[in-house]
Amino acid sequence: MNAASFGLVIELFRRVVPGLSTILLILLTQLPVPIPFFPNVAPAMPLMAIYYWVVFRPDLMPLILIFAAGLFHDALIGAPFGLTALIYILVHAFVLNQRRFLAGKSFWVFWAGFAIVALVAMFSTYVMASILREAIMPADAVFMCMVLTVVTFPVVAWALLQSQRWLVGSAQPS
Repeated sequence: MNAASFGLVIELFRRVVPGLSTILLILLTQLPVPIPFFPNVAPAMPLMAIYYWVVFRPDLMPLILIFAAGLFHDALIGAPFGLTALIYILVHAFVLNQRRFLAGKSFWVFWAGFAIVALVAMFSTYVMASILREAIMPADAVFMCMVLTVVTFPVVAWALLQSQRWLVGSAQPS
C-alpha cells in the first residue's frame, strides 16, 4: 500500500467515525444490563451523538445517515417504524439551525442546549408513540429516561470529544 492509498483510507475512516459512533451508541443502549426495567429508561445515547456531531462536524452527519440510524434504532427497539428516524431528522434540522449559537460556547451552554433538545425530542417521541399506539404510554419511564439522558450527557460528550480530537479533527472553515 503506497502513501496515497494509505492517506485515502485514513480520510475515509475519519469520515465514518461520527456515523460509526452513533451506531455503536445505538447498540450500546440495547445491551442487556442486569438492572430491572433498564431498557425502558436507558439514556438516549444516539441522540447525544447526533447532537454532538451536528454541532461540531455537520459535514460528517448527512440526513441519509441520520435517517438510516433512526430506522436501525426503530428496528432494534420495536418502535413504530420511522418514528425515531423522524425525531432524529427533526433534531438534526433544529441543531443545525442553532449551530452558530451552540458552537464555540462554554460547555454549560452546550449542555443546556442538549437538555432542551433532548427534552423536546423525548416528549415528542412520547406523544407520537402514544398517538400511533392509540393509547397513552406510561410517562414515568419517559421522565426517568429524560433525566438519565441529560445527566449522562457529559460522559458521552467527553468520549465523542476524544474521538473527534484523535480520529476526526475539527471542521474546515466555511
